[in-house]
Amino acid sequence: MTTTAPTPSAGRVWFITGASRGLGRAFAEAALAAGDRVAAAARTTGPLEPLAGEWGDRLLVLPLDVTDRAAVHTAVDRAAAHFGRLDIVVNNAGNMAMGMVEEFTEELARAQMETNFFGALWVGQAVLPRLRAQGSGHILQISSIGALGGFPSTGLYSASKFALEGLSEALAAEAAAFGVKVTIVEPGGYWTGLYTKGLTMTEPLEAYAGLRERLAEQFAEGSVDSLPELAAEAVMKLVAADEPPLRLLLGSMAYDLAFESSRQRMDTWAAWEETSRAAERAVPAPEGYGA
Repeated sequence: MTTTAPTPSAGRVWFITGASRGLGRAFAEAALAAGDRVAAAARTTGPLEPLAGEWGDRLLVLPLDVTDRAAVHTAVDRAAAHFGRLDIVVNNAGNMAMGMVEEFTEELARAQMETNFFGALWVGQAVLPRLRAQGSGHILQISSIGALGGFPSTGLYSASKFALEGLSEALAAEAAAFGVKVTIVEPGGYWTGLYTKGLTMTEPLEAYAGLRERLAEQFAEGSVDSLPELAAEAVMKLVAADEPPLRLLLGSMAYDLAFESSRQRMDTWAAWEETSRAAERAVPAPEGYGA
């Protein structure tokens, strides 16, 4: 595959999933405003129609369910054929299932992983051959403050984001040799519709009624989230960096929680250091090992 670097007039080419609303929509609008070109993929493309009329051939709208691996490859092929290359890939499509771990059905648990984890995996596999061939590219994995710890009622959501981050760390190491960069973006609270259109609830068990009441009291105190445009401003700085970080926290809430949870883990590890070290003592392979 022969490719050439984009000229300043052509702008960079973005492939963004979950681009119809929230963070994905803000990323697409910021990229277009900067003179870039965008392949905006979404399960529901209706909300993107006004943008298509405004930006013309610099915007390609693609219907896409990221849980469909074959459809992901088709969408990536269409975007690359339309614009001639891909430069920035944003795995933003996601949803949230809330409920206590015990309450999750197999169907609901698998559905949470299908979008938040497998969707990003399929996109990564689809774009990497092109990025490797051109020797450049930047993959942004939109994770969450939920990857900084597990919290009551968000266990499966956090699990999907923990899995995404483990995958992304390995991907970053594998892709670096080909000039491809990977950044895990960890946003805090934004008005994105995740808690409305992107939310599924489990059937509650009576045993957790008390815990739900305490959580409801905490939520009743109110939370003030940020506009997605602020996240988009940070992402535009990120993609302009010569040496982007492996991780980028978005918002003071995520920043503070990251440091707090890291300190707690380090304190716990230190308190149990003696036990941890005593559990390891190198010896030759026991007789019959592996038989």
